[in-house]
Amino acid sequence: MGKYVELTAADFDSTIAEGVTLVDFWAPWCGPCRMIAPIIEELAEDFDGKATIAKVNTDEEQDIAVKFGIRSIPTIMFFKDGELKDQMIGAGSKQAFEEKINALL
Repeated sequence: MGKYVELTAADFDSTIAEGVTLVDFWAPWCGPCRMIAPIIEELAEDFDGKATIAKVNTDEEQDIAVKFGIRSIPTIMFFKDGELKDQMIGAGSKQAFEEKINALL
């Protein structure tokens, strides 16, 4: 059963270093973030073994948010082998996230 990964400054770089990774930058008080949370969980199941689905709590991991210039949440970033390939700002559909992940696989 796939589950998303909660990233911290300690494991962020090593987690995105290999393969395809979706990173959801979110905060507990953010309404649109809570709205897409079930979609992120579904993607973690759907792409288990194919891509890493991760979340970064911007309240707790401000250094990562600053590093990537996160000004609006939710921001979804798509990495391949450690390199930022694409990003979406705001709540998106499951289909939109799937298309971006599949394009990188």
